[in-house]
Amino acid sequence: MEETRRERKKRQTRELLVNTAFRLFKEQGYEQTTVVQISAEADVAVKTFSNYFPSKEDVVFADIERSYEMALEVVEGRAPGERVPDLLVKTYERVFYRYMTDGPPVGDRELEDMYAQLIATVPAVQAKALHVMFNLQRKIADAFVKAFPDELDPIIASAAVGALMGAVQATGLASHRLGQSEEESVASLRHAIDLVMRGLSSL
Repeated sequence: MEETRRERKKRQTRELLVNTAFRLFKEQGYEQTTVVQISAEADVAVKTFSNYFPSKEDVVFADIERSYEMALEVVEGRAPGERVPDLLVKTYERVFYRYMTDGPPVGDRELEDMYAQLIATVPAVQAKALHVMFNLQRKIADAFVKAFPDELDPIIASAAVGALMGAVQATGLASHRLGQSEEESVASLRHAIDLVMRGLSSL
């Protein structure tokens, strides 16, 4: 469906707020940046900011809903006979590939590093990340139960999804802490996924 003028304007305003926020986070630090400053720099009212984001922390995870949607699209579109572990990896890779190519934030390695640094060091962002991760895991686990009603119950599905996403998250943070290059980070994540898949091979 073609994007309407109103939809395009809303998307552009949202992108402007995200890009402005990350620029200010980079220039003066996350804690020092306020919603008022972000709004002023983007030339919008504070109320407009609030219409898009409930809090400053929500800007850091601005695009998470699309990640939810993409993950669920993969699960719902599974091929006949596709096994749980294989679909788990496909789901992760679809969302991860989108993050690596589209953000957040879009196309700026330095800002991507800062994004990881925020998650690793800022308590308010860490708390939001846990909330975001919990919701994502729950939605994906529910989708897997629906896709594999004869093989999975909510407990097993939650354990499988949690094992993969927990390993990926922990590996990503460790990779950032060690200063790995993008290629090294991808290799580390692949190794972590392989380890988890061995444990889930019985599903």
